[in-house]
Amino acid sequence: MIEEPQQVIAQFLRRLQWVAVAAAVGWLAWVLSPVLTPFACAAIVGWMGDPLVDRLEERGWSRNTSVAVVFSVMVLVLVVVLLLLVPLIQDQVTTLIHSLPRYQQWIYTVAIPWLEARFRVRIADYLDFTHIWELLRGNWERTGGVARTVWGYVSRSGFALFGWVANLVLIPVIAFFFLRDWDLFVGRVASMVPRDHIGTVSQLAAESSAVLGGFLRGQLLVMIILGALYGAGLWAVGLDLGILIGLVAGLLTFVPYLGPTSGVAMGLIAALIQYGDIKHLVLVSIVFGVGQILESYFLTPKLVGDRIGLHPMAVIFAVLACGQLFGFVGMLLALPIAAVANVLLRYAHERYTHSQLYAGAQPVVLLDPPAGQGPPTPQDPTPP
Repeated sequence: MIEEPQQVIAQFLRRLQWVAVAAAVGWLAWVLSPVLTPFACAAIVGWMGDPLVDRLEERGWSRNTSVAVVFSVMVLVLVVVLLLLVPLIQDQVTTLIHSLPRYQQWIYTVAIPWLEARFRVRIADYLDFTHIWELLRGNWERTGGVARTVWGYVSRSGFALFGWVANLVLIPVIAFFFLRDWDLFVGRVASMVPRDHIGTVSQLAAESSAVLGGFLRGQLLVMIILGALYGAGLWAVGLDLGILIGLVAGLLTFVPYLGPTSGVAMGLIAALIQYGDIKHLVLVSIVFGVGQILESYFLTPKLVGDRIGLHPMAVIFAVLACGQLFGFVGMLLALPIAAVANVLLRYAHERYTHSQLYAGAQPVVLLDPPAGQGPPTPQDPTPP
């Protein structure tokens, strides 16, 4: 059935309105990205805890009691983790600060001469702290003096520190309300969807939630397990900074190849500076090798699988692009946005492959017949 021109124009205008709404929401999120950070963190916490609340409700508990129990357990787990990790991280950071002169000496006496001899370039000139200080002092003088620059930096840092403290205080409060009223929020959003599209939107939302939930919960477990494994392994090897390196490598696991690569590089450099022998280099490599085998053949297939369905390059691009556009909150929401976008792209691809634009009409160009056969019989392009 051929659509009337008015219908085509009306459909185009409706789609244009949705594009305008999406653009306005994106612009508003970009403008308010610093303010949205605690809300984004709290929304993720509420979304991840809502299935547990629903399970308790199914067993006869009230919504408020279920929310109170789940929220208390989450806070208790967070407090225990902080009590265990903060002293370790503090000791590791103190060790790192005391080890900086040794690292600096190794860079100047070993690393730079080896790189200069290997690549025939002068690197020491660019790492001369006297030269760097002269450049910084010249820039400060051109911008109005050292005092004003330092004062501006301290002021900005003070306001930034106050903002971070305020966000940390707000996150648990907002997370409690998200957890309590999550079903209410979902119902209100669903009530605003046009009735003609409620079935499709509900299906896509359920698929996105399943994909995203499985990925985030599984990836969080993988990060925790690998961070503990790397930290314990490097500590057993004898590295002074082993726990810190292991935790950083575990946290970076969500970015494919970046976590293990950075962890191996930091571990090898730390072992080379601290011991300077092949034995500890091999032991560090074994620790990360065991971790990678465990991740590739057990942790990721069992806990994460292929739920998100994104290529590693797409994950890296999503993290960098969202961080560039929306700052920290963008990096925080990069993988959720990428997972939802992947579900929408699969739906769009399915619609496209079933559309007339993809299938087209019957071909009007006739192919040459095989050798020994006559010309093909013309076919009526219209069905009987």
